[in-house]
Amino acid sequence: MASPRRSEYDVTNTVRVSSPREVLRATEQLLVSTWPRIELRPVEQALDDFDAMSSGRRPGYAGVDTLYHDRQHTLDVTLAMARLVAGYDRQVDPPDRLTEQRAVLGVILALFHDIGYLRRPDDTHLNGAEFTRTHVTRGGEFLREYLPKLGFAAWVPTAVEIIHYTGYERPFSQIVTHDRRDTMLGHLLGTADMVAQLADRCYLEKCRDRLYPEFVLGGVALSRRSGSTEVRYASGLDLLRQTPEFVATTRSTRLDGAFGAAYRYLEVLFDGQNPYIEAIDRNMQYLEQILRSESWRLLRRNPPLHAADPDTLNRVRGLMAGYFRKAWLQE
Repeated sequence: MASPRRSEYDVTNTVRVSSPREVLRATEQLLVSTWPRIELRPVEQALDDFDAMSSGRRPGYAGVDTLYHDRQHTLDVTLAMARLVAGYDRQVDPPDRLTEQRAVLGVILALFHDIGYLRRPDDTHLNGAEFTRTHVTRGGEFLREYLPKLGFAAWVPTAVEIIHYTGYERPFSQIVTHDRRDTMLGHLLGTADMVAQLADRCYLEKCRDRLYPEFVLGGVALSRRSGSTEVRYASGLDLLRQTPEFVATTRSTRLDGAFGAAYRYLEVLFDGQNPYIEAIDRNMQYLEQILRSESWRLLRRNPPLHAADPDTLNRVRGLMAGYFRKAWLQE
């Protein structure tokens, strides 16, 4: 009998996605098995840089202080992206194959797709979640400076466009690419971002306990309009009640719609199965069971938080309380 999936592991329960070294090893194995002559030094350098920046060891970066979009989320997405680019290139005709450099670029973009949440010394914000509405654009600005350091200067115009497939700041119709393979790379990136988080073993608890605080600090849960406070998500439980609709819409408009069911490229790696989609289905079935019974005690997992500061959770709770006080005092 298979052992229960562990909270810090990927959907196959074989790669600890809280460990940069394990994710790098699994990623490199996928890339080399697909492109035997691929140059891996940019991937290794990018992962070292991500590790230093997100942990707060790199001067100029405060480190990850967002609860939901933590280091494990990014590494989980990176592994999913490596699987997607490998699976895609193994199934398409030569003219449509990504090329080695695109595959490496895709992994690098996965590593830095949420880098816009990291605060810099000149930022006046108190938590990275305050960049929720602009973090993708900030990530693009980072890539303009960073990619040339890896020898990918020629890819900057493409990278700053397709990173927007991971966000909501720009309609997909406004993302400009000049090669259908670049568009596909963006679709694979957007797919990796969505399937990795929706398939997380603790996705439901993370929505309630971690995504909701991010939405509060980012001005998404509550917003000021016409002099009054508009409530979109009243609590973490209210966010969960709206999650089935969000997931259904995401699957129909993004995963199956704009991205053309690109998640199917994973199936060649898993004997025709798709562990990500299967995990998403299990999460949604379990949530529907909870919503029908209102048995919230069934959400009892408390996964570790992989932020730069071990006191991040308490800090965010304090900031969230202050945000609520300020919002209601303005009424």
